[in-house]
Amino acid sequence: MKFCLIVDDSRVVRKVARRILEDLDFEIEEAADGKLALEACIRRMPDVVLLDWNMPVMNGLEFLIELRQAKGGDAPIVVFCTTENDIAHIQAAIGAGANEYIMKPFDSDIIHAKFAQVGLL
Repeated sequence: MKFCLIVDDSRVVRKVARRILEDLDFEIEEAADGKLALEACIRRMPDVVLLDWNMPVMNGLEFLIELRQAKGGDAPIVVFCTTENDIAHIQAAIGAGANEYIMKPFDSDIIHAKFAQVGLL
């Protein structure tokens, strides 16, 4: 079973993503900000990170930069899931090491398609 870390400051978004990903047979852990997510990755590196951009404490881009520098942090597939849809944000995310980008709001078909595209399904 693949392990996914869902990182979003919205409890509702985490709950929706959890339900979708559990239906796709992922084991889930949640984090409400980038700092908590980094701590979770140190404990156990996920196969995939579903990552929000705008969060308190440490935003998604800051988390991604720290993750990619951590031991084993080059391994997880990182899928940004955010409302930030301008080209500058997308380029910054990809430049920092994101593998894919999903726009909010999302549904199970979008998650399924993106996860299949990066080889997780």
